[in-house]
This record gives sequence, structure tokens and C-alpha cells, in this order.
Amino acid sequence: MADQSSIMALLILAVGVTVHFSLHKVEEGHLGVYYRGGALLPVTSQPGFHMMIPLVTSFKAIQTTLQTDEVKNVPCGTSGGVMIYFERIEVVNKLESHCVLDVVRNFTADYDKTLIFNKVHHELNQFCSAHTLHEVYIDLFDQIDENLRTALQSDLNEMAPGLKVQAVRVTKPKIPETIRKNYELMEAEKSMLLIAAQHQKVVEKEAETARRKAIIEAEKEAQVAKIQYEQKIMEKESLQKIELIEDSIHKAKQHTKAEADYYNLKKQSEANKYLLTREYLELKKYEALALNNKIYFGSDIPNMFVQATVGDNGPKSVTVD
Repeated sequence: MADQSSIMALLILAVGVTVHFSLHKVEEGHLGVYYRGGALLPVTSQPGFHMMIPLVTSFKAIQTTLQTDEVKNVPCGTSGGVMIYFERIEVVNKLESHCVLDVVRNFTADYDKTLIFNKVHHELNQFCSAHTLHEVYIDLFDQIDENLRTALQSDLNEMAPGLKVQAVRVTKPKIPETIRKNYELMEAEKSMLLIAAQHQKVVEKEAETARRKAIIEAEKEAQVAKIQYEQKIMEKESLQKIELIEDSIHKAKQHTKAEADYYNLKKQSEANKYLLTREYLELKKYEALALNNKIYFGSDIPNMFVQATVGDNGPKSVTVD
């Protein structure tokens, strides 16, 4: 019984050891690749638990999601012979799942050392050796990220088409202390110049604003004066038109009155032609004589009498015997 118990214990231990070395887990965002006898097997495994032959087969998990490789302390010599150091360069890249076996077969599971780290060193040194310190540190620094990304992707398209570089971030390089202080002084002076230039622009802008305000005020006053002048002209013209209308009305009234008087006189003249006949005039003459005669009755009839007449210079008397 003791022998059987020992055998069972050994079997359980053997199964436990076998399971321990054969069962493995692949994390999400990775693919598992397998080696047997140092040779890469043409199979991959998806995330989860998997089994393999222990002590004979080994595996490595290859990340297929976005990952960031950091390349640190990259030395770089400029065209002027100044040695500078880039403290950290981040390369964001992604390996496509269907290209995992080809990339691992050609560049091993640590493909990023060959395709990313080494290429970053090479491309940065190529860039620095072609430019001066001022260009690398100041003028062209904002172009290093994009130039490095383009150079890396160009080589990867030929060597590892399934590996894509999404972005590159380069930190400011470390330069000799004396040169750095000179750049700080230069930047301070440049800042002062920029402040002075901005102040000058503000003063010029204020002067331009004041000038435009004065022009606007002058234009407004001129427009107001013009409007007032036009109003006065319109008032004068209105009064003149009113006078012309009143004169026209008065003239029309006078003309109408004159025509009416002329018509009355004309009609009166025509009526007189019919009225002043010879017989009518004779009648009027005798009537006038009859009105002027005086008849005296009695025994004492005067031999003369005075008849008062009225002349142009006043009353006068006429003696009649």
C-alpha cells in the first residue's frame, strides 16, 4: 500500500509539473509565437490559455497594439563638431497581426531593437552631422520629429511592411553648459526685442486708432454740416416754391377779375349801344332842363337873381338880369 501511494504521488507530481510547464497564457493585445528546438513554428495563438509540449516548446508574446519604445541618451555630433545628447526619444508604433511571423522570423522577437532603436540612432546622427548646433537646437528642432518618423517609416516599408510608425516625440537635446547659457541670454534679448516690437505695435495701433477716430469725427461733422446746409437749401427752395405758387394764385385771381371787369364793361357798352338812342338822349335832355328851370309866381318878380354854381376852384355866383 505504501508503494502504491508513492507511485500515485509521483504521478500527481509529474502531471502537476507537466501542466505547469505546458499551460501558458497570452494576454489581450498580444499574439503567441512558438519555438521548438530553436526553430520558429508556423503557428500563432490568440489571447487566452494554451498548451504546449514542456521542455521542448517555448513561446513569446508579441504585442500587436500601439506601443511606445523609448530610446534614451542618444549621442549626436553636429556639423560644427559639438557633441549633444537627446535624453529621450519616443517612437509610437504598431505591428499588424498578420505580419507577426514574418517580422519575428526576420528580426527575432526583439525586432524593435533592430528596426526602431538602431534606426533612431542612425537617423539622428545623419541629421545632426548635416546641420549646425543652432539649426539642430533652434531653427530645425520642430522638424526633427516629422523627419525622423518619415525616415523610419521609409525603411520599414521595405524591411518590415507590417510595422507602422504612428508618431515620434523628441525632447530638447542637452548641450554644453556654456553654450546653453549663451542661448538663454540670446533668448532673453530676443524676448526683450519682441516685447519692444509688440509695444511699438501697440503704440502704432493706438495712434492709428486715434487717427481713424479723428477722421470719423471729421467725416461725421462734415456730413452733419452738409445735411444742415441741404436742409436750409430745401427750406429756401420750399419758401420760393410757396411764393411762386402764391404769386401764381394771385395772378390767376387778378386775371380772372380783370376778365370779369372787362366782360362787365363790354356788356355794359353793348347795353349802352342799345339804350342810348337819339330819342332817349332827347328825353334825358328835356328832363335835365326841366329839373334846372325855376318858376316864380307873384306880383314882385325880381329883375335879377344870383345862381350859385360850383366850379373847379370852388363855388361862384352868376348874376342873371
